[in-house]
Amino acid sequence: MRRSGNLPHYDPKNAAYRKNTHNRTGFRKTVLPDIRIIPMKKIIYALGFFDGVHLGHQALLRAAQTLAAETDALPGVVTFANHPDALVLGTAPGLIETPAQRERRLRQAGMERILVLPFDEKMHATSWQDFLRSLMETQDAAGFVCGEDFRFGRQGAGTAALLCGFCRERGLPCAVVPEQTRNGRRVSSTAIRAFLAEGNMEQAAAFLGHPYRLTGTVRHGKRLGSTLGFPTANLPFPALLARPKFGVYACMARLPEGSFRAVTNLGLRPTVDGNSVTVESWLLDFQEDIYGRELTLDFFTYLRPERKFPTLEAMRQEIFRNAEQTEELLKSAR
Repeated sequence: MRRSGNLPHYDPKNAAYRKNTHNRTGFRKTVLPDIRIIPMKKIIYALGFFDGVHLGHQALLRAAQTLAAETDALPGVVTFANHPDALVLGTAPGLIETPAQRERRLRQAGMERILVLPFDEKMHATSWQDFLRSLMETQDAAGFVCGEDFRFGRQGAGTAALLCGFCRERGLPCAVVPEQTRNGRRVSSTAIRAFLAEGNMEQAAAFLGHPYRLTGTVRHGKRLGSTLGFPTANLPFPALLARPKFGVYACMARLPEGSFRAVTNLGLRPTVDGNSVTVESWLLDFQEDIYGRELTLDFFTYLRPERKFPTLEAMRQEIFRNAEQTEELLKSAR
């Protein structure tokens, strides 16, 4: 509940807020005005995990916005903090983006409420009817949107058809969004992970509707690149993410002061005996110190696999050649 925005703040000296009368004891009595209570708007929820917020997800979000506009509600999403497969199947795929990136994209898409629920044993055992009723009773749900293959509730018993029937019985709006395809192939998070594993960033971007992106805080490395003429910004690779194919990529690096073409190695650095997955990016035409700052990398093209060079000089020459490739490939990128 909220107070009307056009009411001024309470001021005991303001006559508009009180009437002064005196009782027989001489004490002044203050009578407060009526305060109008305005109910919060209801929410039309899109249901799903939304890993990567790809083209299929974006269609769900647009449908939620349309229903919300038609019913004087707000658009929102219901998703989970952890992948349901981890509990249901005992293993879960790597994520396309971190939960923080997912939430940022959902907000950028116009979602007014993002409800992130734990997928635990209690949730796993909840029937689809109880799940929906709980959203209506505790989360202001007034309608739902899902994909045509959406399954939810205990043992995946809930379907899009059952969801629509549930809403119809209660006079609630409901929309089922058909699958989205590109080049005859269904858009899905599974397909995008496969593209990443192949290093096919072009197809991944076509399904995502945006380039594959990594964001992290720049940390100190061994400074080997600086001694060889190509200083790198080093990012940790989050363990919960699906790994793209190891190798060298043409990227765009994003900082508040601008965007810069970058040669990025994602992998184990075999020439220098690396033993952990790292992301090393050489920002072309950029010389500032960015240690401790947040850096975003958009991956555009896979240039070559990682390999162990016979000498550091051979590695240096190859990386400079990769820089020339990146300049040419991304000369019109922003």
